[in-house]
Amino acid sequence: MTEKQDIIAIGESLIELSTSESLTNAKSLDKYYGGDTLATAVAALRLGSKTGFISRIGTDCFQDYLTQSWISEGLDISQVKPVKGINGLYMVSKVQDCSTKEFAYYRKKTAATGLSIEDISPEYILNSSLLYSTGITQSLSISAREAVKYAFETARENNVLTAYDPNFTPLIWTEEEALESFEEISDFIDIIFINAKNDAPVIFEFTSVDNQIKYLWDKGISTVIIKSSEEKGYYVGYQGNISFVQYYNDRIVDNTGAGDAFNGGVLHGIVSGMPPYKAVNLGSIVAGLQVQKFGAIKSIPSGEEVYRIFKGQYD
Repeated sequence: MTEKQDIIAIGESLIELSTSESLTNAKSLDKYYGGDTLATAVAALRLGSKTGFISRIGTDCFQDYLTQSWISEGLDISQVKPVKGINGLYMVSKVQDCSTKEFAYYRKKTAATGLSIEDISPEYILNSSLLYSTGITQSLSISAREAVKYAFETARENNVLTAYDPNFTPLIWTEEEALESFEEISDFIDIIFINAKNDAPVIFEFTSVDNQIKYLWDKGISTVIIKSSEEKGYYVGYQGNISFVQYYNDRIVDNTGAGDAFNGGVLHGIVSGMPPYKAVNLGSIVAGLQVQKFGAIKSIPSGEEVYRIFKGQYD
């Protein structure tokens, strides 16, 4: 049996090429790796969680770079299957004053799109505390969508916590596809992250945060976290109570992956035994530090840096 994991994530990895200039004028791009569920897993890992990743990786020129990076990070990749094919890539630019942002995906027909039920080990899920995935993973392919549903069903049947973020973007699919994918696994979700600007209009026909949280409670989702950039904070719905946590920081250099990093901080807090409100405070610090640098994953802060601030809040 593999070592027990605190958090396991299902998703894709992509090569990240980033610059602080426009993509038109940039003469070089910084290489790292990205992927929404991977960013969440790494954020939790840097705080001290044992995390694992379920995916497929292409045997192209980036394979060694990706696997060596993950191993160096401490991520368990026993469930990452090498397959013949390519790895996805995205390019992002963000100028210093945050006035413009360019983003481009190249993720069709990649190795990760072949993710399927065959890649999901029930034993691996049972030997973990929490399973996490997103609408981004579901959007990869029909087989990936089936894999996420199977994994969530398996987790629910065996009392393993589940967490989900719709993470909707029109760059990759339609609102109708996103809503259908959410609905087919909503019965198996324990914790949900909702972006008030992007996700809420897809799922709800009403705008009241209280009603949105109560709607999700009625669906059996016990912990609801709504991210509001307009109000610069997070609504937390848990055990009949709704509270609000302000952003730790609203000075942004690059917000690529900030929501994913936040999710990792929250999930680490929850599997560590924190109540959701306190875990959201922890996640807010992670995101607040992450947005002050460039890149989705390379800018995620260390646990030492985060806990120095977090402990100061709770001493």
